[in-house]
Amino acid sequence: MTNPVDRLLLDFAETIGVTIEYVRMPAERDGIYDHDDRRIRLRRGMSARHHRSVLAHELGHAAFGDTPTRFGPVHAKQERRAEEWAALRLIDIDAYRHLEAVHGGHAGAIAVDLDVMRSTVLAFQGLLARLGDTVYVRPRMGAGMWAHREDVA
Repeated sequence: MTNPVDRLLLDFAETIGVTIEYVRMPAERDGIYDHDDRRIRLRRGMSARHHRSVLAHELGHAAFGDTPTRFGPVHAKQERRAEEWAALRLIDIDAYRHLEAVHGGHAGAIAVDLDVMRSTVLAFQGLLARLGDTVYVRPRMGAGMWAHREDVA
């Protein structure tokens, strides 16, 4: 990994005391975060963009202190939150805006150009709210409550 974003992810892991190890995992499993051990385990042999997206997702679990649960609604919330956390760190709004115009919003094509997984782009798209000629990133109730606002007209 030589991408500056990859370096930021590794620096974040070090800052919060999370170690990363590469192990053999079943094909349907790419990574797991163990909160008790403060360790992320990643499947060996992933492509760079797959690795980047999975690492960021697992760091999202670490950032929120997630622990595994079999309770479906809580599990779904943890997964969505980790994917959104990853998307906000891996996708630059200016690059996304440009690529959305180039690719007509096609998540797969945007993902390839951003060097992330399609699921990461879909999570980012889920964080956008369009009102008229303005796009809001992570909008919340109340005046001035958003992470980023961009006029697109």
